[in-house]
Amino acid sequence: MNLLFPLIAVLIWSVNTIVSKLSAGSIDPAAISFYRWLLALLVLTPFCLPGVWRHRHTIKVNLWRLLVLGLLGMVLYQSLAYYAAHSVSAVMMGILGATIPLLTILLSLFVLRLAPTRGILIGGVLSFAGLVWLVSAGNPAQLLDQRLGNGELMMLAASTSYALYGVLTKRWAIALPTWQSLYVQILFGVLLLLPGFLHAPDVTLNAANVPLVLFAGLFASIIAPFLWILGVQRLGASTTSIFMNFVPVFTAAIAVLFLHEQLQAYHWIGGGMTLVGVILAQRLKTPLVRRQRSTPDAPCPAKK
Repeated sequence: MNLLFPLIAVLIWSVNTIVSKLSAGSIDPAAISFYRWLLALLVLTPFCLPGVWRHRHTIKVNLWRLLVLGLLGMVLYQSLAYYAAHSVSAVMMGILGATIPLLTILLSLFVLRLAPTRGILIGGVLSFAGLVWLVSAGNPAQLLDQRLGNGELMMLAASTSYALYGVLTKRWAIALPTWQSLYVQILFGVLLLLPGFLHAPDVTLNAANVPLVLFAGLFASIIAPFLWILGVQRLGASTTSIFMNFVPVFTAAIAVLFLHEQLQAYHWIGGGMTLVGVILAQRLKTPLVRRQRSTPDAPCPAKK
């Protein structure tokens, strides 16, 4: 039963990738980004505002950190994905989004001083090779003749933004309950998205795009995080994180079934290499350099 919590959360996030693709033809990216987080903010307000008020002093001290997290997680990540959806298939979005765990590990090497492991080295190289094969449609030589597409670049930037969000969340370890912290981040996200919303050419809500906004604002922004948090509490962070590897699989299956996208050989090869690389980086913990144990006869290293 506990396995269902992260599994359903991952399924919802996979469907949300399809929603992002569908939104490309029915609503401006700036509009759906703003409406999504505004809806989430309004729904969470009755539940979170009393706790936010109780923790107002902690929030005041960490205001700039919460602002940065809101920018990375609520503004840049999903906004870039909405723009990328105009030129990238849902299958490609799912695979590129699956690099978030690997990017998180790589950023942790610098931000959290994480010790490098064989998994990070092998997995990083394998995932990079898979991405090159993927974005070049199985012909890496063509990348030398033409630049990487804007959609792929935006999706990689979105994944990097969310990876940095996760790393900074761990580094700062703000002493706030999870939902109060998320609420303030969402509030900042709405404020930061407002200028783009006001300058968007068309922000009209209609029968075609309202279901997309509702799914993104309720299921992807509230229900999925709630289930994921339950999964972490019941199964532990390490076990729960494994379920993120199902995102590209679910996304590809849904895209083929409902968007009638075609899976090509380069999707299987490049996506498979990328996914295996991510798994290796997560699971292979052998350090690259083993520290030698000091002995009574060994001289102590000099301080620099």
